[in-house]
Amino acid sequence: MTGRIIILLAGLAAAGPVLAQQAAQKPVETVRAAVLRVDVPHLPPISRLDTPPGDLGFAGARLAILDNDTTGRFMGQDFEALEVTATPETAAAEMEKLLAEGVPFIVTLADDATTLALADQAGDKALVLNARARGDALRGKDCRANVIHAAPSQAMLTDALAQFLMWKKWPNWFLVAGSHPEDIALADAYRRAATKFGAKIVEERTYEDTGGSRRSDSGHVQVQQQMPVFTQRAAEHDVLIAADENGVFAEWLPYETWDARPVAGSAGLVPRSWAPSLEAWGATQFQNRFEKLATRPMREEDYQTWIALRMIGESATRTQSTDPATLKQFMLSDKFEVAGFKGQKLTIRDWDHQLRQPILLATPTVTASVSPQDQYLHQSSALDTLGIDRPETECQF
Repeated sequence: MTGRIIILLAGLAAAGPVLAQQAAQKPVETVRAAVLRVDVPHLPPISRLDTPPGDLGFAGARLAILDNDTTGRFMGQDFEALEVTATPETAAAEMEKLLAEGVPFIVTLADDATTLALADQAGDKALVLNARARGDALRGKDCRANVIHAAPSQAMLTDALAQFLMWKKWPNWFLVAGSHPEDIALADAYRRAATKFGAKIVEERTYEDTGGSRRSDSGHVQVQQQMPVFTQRAAEHDVLIAADENGVFAEWLPYETWDARPVAGSAGLVPRSWAPSLEAWGATQFQNRFEKLATRPMREEDYQTWIALRMIGESATRTQSTDPATLKQFMLSDKFEVAGFKGQKLTIRDWDHQLRQPILLATPTVTASVSPQDQYLHQSSALDTLGIDRPETECQF
């Protein structure tokens, strides 16, 4: 056995220079991409632990480029991703610069309205990969053929939580939503999920955002003291669902509600595209590589940016091409799949260009479950039990 190992190692050692020489003989072709992050001023989050890092999203891009180059260097392919920050007021100008430079793939980290505007601006000059915006309308009536959604939709996230709650036999929900438009849209998604999976929303309440600091005595203490009274005398329920996209109140719900009930949605048990606690399916090694690179845990924006750029890299590897049109065509074909450390291949829905993916249900420290849940079946893919399925779509490219 020892002799065989030595021979095999010797063979690999001899093959290494040959592979390197072959790679060196190929002309290097570069696949260009950019990550455009549109930052919107916000009040500080409720918890200082949730303060966004300066390299949010960009760190995921850097890991993706390293991963793409690992395979690409043996095929004469090189990958790059420009990192661009903007505000809602400067986003169009930054997009125009990228288009003028001929960048064919642009990953966006922006809200729904800005993402839609950037997609219309890009037109047929670039493929936009949405790595943040979750709005269902972007995959429905406002869908665009030049956009692929690496970020999960609100419908996918709410369906994922609904499946788990129904498996737990917690069908009676007390829905508390914020007053911002994004909160209202998320609440609509939870209503749709409840109807889809047979849950009952026994009561709804709206938490009005009156402004103020979230971490000062006049801010968070006031919100904290409001919660027991705010949730008092609710109809009998199994779980409280919070719809708080702006992080105004939800984190103050666990352990502060009048009734002793679990909290889910925007706090407590949260549906996520990624969680730093995931360790299955090779995720531990993936987490370690990211943490070594960024010196912090991976966040959802990092994962979504990483998977967006990995889709480009995987397409280049499979097609052995760097032509943008070829890569886009392959990504949108039924032959495309990409590994995402979630236990199964990820593919793209042809009716709305949404990346199919399992959704993690996580607390701040552990991943409690992963949806789709086993009992929910589908004629083509169990992942299509999450979100808007083909018969329901309003998307018309």
